Amino acid sequence: MPLEDMILGLVAGLLVAVIVYFAMKMRLRQRIDVVEAEFRQLWAEQESSIRKDATKRSRYVLKGKIAEHMVPLLTDVFRYAPSDARFIGAPIDYLIFDGYTEVKDGDLDRPITVVLADIKTGNASLNKTERRIKEAVEAGRVKWETLRLDF
Repeated sequence: MPLEDMILGLVAGLLVAVIVYFAMKMRLRQRIDVVEAEFRQLWAEQESSIRKDATKRSRYVLKGKIAEHMVPLLTDVFRYAPSDARFIGAPIDYLIFDGYTEVKDGDLDRPITVVLADIKTGNASLNKTERRIKEAVEAGRVKWETLRLDF
């Protein structure tokens, strides 16, 4: 009889374990369903504001890009001759050859100053690459190189 009692105890223990497993599985599934429902509700409530924020940010970016192209025409902000400015766009906005137009038009004694410029609107600041370029210019790590091709 002890073997039969052991087998009966094992079967009873296994039965209890299976019942506990399925009960825990059902509780977990219910909790997951509750959390998913809460998330869907929260998403529905915030989706409108998220979309509005994305639209607003998109407008700021678009206005910034328009400003980058229009800034040479704003004489109160842009103190260089528009004809001296070359729009690059990336990694900086403008390469300006201050005095180039005057030299080209005959004032050979006028020095030309090379200016790297970036246009920012609102609270925008330089990104990491732009800061590194600014640091290179300020540290004097700028050089001239003539590349020759032989055909």
